[in-house]
Formats: sequence, structure tokens, C-alpha cells
Amino acid sequence: MGENVLKFGTYVRVGNAAEAYELLQKNRNNKIVGGGIWMRLGSRRVATAIDLSACGLDQIEETETEFRIGAMCTLRQLERHAELNALVNNVFEFAVHDIVGVQLRNTATVGGSIYGRFGFSDVLSAFLALDSYVELTGAGCVPLAEFVRMGYVRDVIEHVVVVKHDYRASYEAVRKAATDFPSLNVTAAWWDNSWHVTVGARPLRATLLQGEASGLVNEQPSEDELRALAASVRALSYGTNMWGSADYRRRISAPLAVQAVRRAAGIELSAALARELEGVQIPKFATDEYSCRRVPGVDSSEVR
Repeated sequence: MGENVLKFGTYVRVGNAAEAYELLQKNRNNKIVGGGIWMRLGSRRVATAIDLSACGLDQIEETETEFRIGAMCTLRQLERHAELNALVNNVFEFAVHDIVGVQLRNTATVGGSIYGRFGFSDVLSAFLALDSYVELTGAGCVPLAEFVRMGYVRDVIEHVVVVKHDYRASYEAVRKAATDFPSLNVTAAWWDNSWHVTVGARPLRATLLQGEASGLVNEQPSEDELRALAASVRALSYGTNMWGSADYRRRISAPLAVQAVRRAAGIELSAALARELEGVQIPKFATDEYSCRRVPGVDSSEVR
């Protein structure tokens, strides 16, 4: 009848990541089941569904130098972890609090979001702007920027790691409506004496501009640097889907990127630069108090 049907030949709840990795290598149709949010929407047969829920990968651990986020941690855990969000200026809370609803965020996993490298992903955009890497069972530690460029790999993400820095960061997005996919998202972060700006939902995978490639040099960018940033993001590739045309995305990319850097750096724009950017009206809802500027630490389930 044309219905989407997901079928599992065998279901295995493994006790550790090494066992999951071994099962993955045995059959190309064996798959890891994370939260199962997107897998269930497809019509396919999985030879062996591999469940990591008994592997102890559902915690966020802090060390002196980094935060280690287990692959089975939910987006809700990422949203509500006070110490991690304090480190990154609440980027994770801002990035995930408009993803559908609390029920879905209690199910969707960090590992699944990163492994999928979905073009619409708010989570990938946020992590990519930070000093982060993935721990893979087979390949070991891989910087997230490198992992994003890799093709499909038959490996298991055990942790996504954020290295501690004195981050100045901001996440911004434009959505047609609350809980919808973003039409475009931008994360800007200053760390290790350099700016790192990601542009996601192009609707291609999030891409990273860093250092001089972003047009930004100083921690407090000049307006000429912000103009260079605007030119850099406009020059990226954009596509068209039901959430926006390529032309629309290109037009809003510059003011959104400048806004992310401005908020991260704590600077104001001159009237002249503001006029240059106001040719495209970004919906206030999508970038201001309600959507991306919700008060940190306020439970989103309490304000809906």
C-alpha cells in the first residue's frame, strides 16, 4: 500500500561498543539504532539492529580539559546540562530547544545526530564551530570537521568530545515556525585566538569557515571584517527545498552570520552597516527572544 515499513531481521542489545563494531563488519545491512527517529521513517530491511543502550554511553562526563558526551545521550540532556552550556555560552541549549518538542528530544541521540550529518542538523552546526572531535571504536579520535567530510563509515561513535576553551559563542537560526526545521542556521565561536563560523541547513551539510577564510581576524571584529564575513558566507553553495530557495538562503546568510558574530563578540553595529544588511528582513521571531534568545536555564517545556 506504499506505507513505510522498517523491518529488523535480528535485534541485538550489545554490552559494549567493540561488540557493536564487530557486528557492523559482518554484514553491510547491519545497522546501529540510536534514537531511531529517522530510521523509522524509511522503508527498509535491517539484517541486524544493534542497540547501544546497555553500553554506558548515556552520560555527559566532565574532566579537567574536556566534556565527553556519550553517543546515547539525548538531545534533552544536551539542552539541559548546565556546566556544558555555561562553557559554550548556551549554544547547545539555543541550538536544540526548537527541535520539534521535549518528547522527541528525550529520544533523539547526540550520536545519531552527528553520525547522520544531516543537512538540516542544528546539532552538527553547533558542535562544528567548537573544538570538538568524535571517538570511533575502529578509527579512534577524529576531529569533527574531518568526520563531516568523510563518506559513510562502518564504525561506532562512542563519544562526541568538546575541548574546554574560553569560548565566546552564539547560535542563530531562521525558521518558518517554532519546532520546524531551520531554513538556515549559523554558529559563531571564538576560541584559540580564532573565529570559527558554521553555516548549516543550506540545505547541505554544515560547513565551517575559520580564521582568515571567514574574513575575521580580531576577537572584536571591525566592520570591514564583518563585511568580509558577509561576502564569505554569500559565496557558499546553497540549495532549494520546501524551507527556502537557494537565493533566499544566500540573501539571509550574511545578516544571520553577522548577527551570530556580533552577539558572540558583544558588539553593536553602526547605523551604516545595519542599513547595508537590512535589505533582507530576517523575521524577528526566528532570531530574537522567542526562538534563539530564550533565557538560558528556563525549561522550554514550561514556556510552550
